[in-house]
Amino acid sequence: MPRIKDQAVCIRHFDWSETSQVVSLLTRDHGKVRGLAKGSKRTSPSAAARFSGGIDLLTRGQIVAVIRPSAELATLTEWDLQDPYPHLRQNLAAQRIAMYGADLANALLADHDTHPNSHDALTTFLAELAEAKQHNAALLRFQWTLLDDGGYRPHLDQDAATGQALTDQSTYCFDALAGGITGLTSRGTKHAGPWAVRRETVQALRSVANDLSDSNAATETTLRRANRLLCVYARAILDRHLPTMDFLLDG
Repeated sequence: MPRIKDQAVCIRHFDWSETSQVVSLLTRDHGKVRGLAKGSKRTSPSAAARFSGGIDLLTRGQIVAVIRPSAELATLTEWDLQDPYPHLRQNLAAQRIAMYGADLANALLADHDTHPNSHDALTTFLAELAEAKQHNAALLRFQWTLLDDGGYRPHLDQDAATGQALTDQSTYCFDALAGGITGLTSRGTKHAGPWAVRRETVQALRSVANDLSDSNAATETTLRRANRLLCVYARAILDRHLPTMDFLLDG
């Protein structure tokens, strides 16, 4: 029974009993780990020492766990809280965006499939949400990294359907089934495109694809549009709507 020790962010949790929790953690070196933390909510000194008083959603810590190949859930034996990201409890907008990011990571990444880039992007994203003016840029960088790391990087510089070079134009089409920008207008469905996309939105995506720090150059309106585009693209990939997507699509 391999015992692991790793950095992790809690992306989902629920109570298993009055004293225990089931959690989904995005770890840096072991991918997404779902585990049972027995006694994590106990208030005894020994339990508090092992679990820092419980594992909260959208917090970062170091875990010790035992993974059994035949078991659906790992057994979490320790959780050392390292960053509670307090600003996520003080700003509703930041909390909603963070919850969407956690849901997206949970849905796109498979259990035990190692994605250190996604883990690092998530911790950076949660920290950057401390600044309200960074919300849209931080979310765009995180969504792009997660899609890219998961193998869903959209094609932006050539027609995703034909492979031909794209000409410069004021409006493009984005087709989720083709996997990016395309000149086709009859392919796809209501939930998979093609969707009309402004040139500024495509430029923002190209900028973040070439340099993750360059998304700050776009206007807030363009960043919001780019985030919504990646959100509906992720919805088409998953073939389901995550409830937290409403925070972006209805705003």
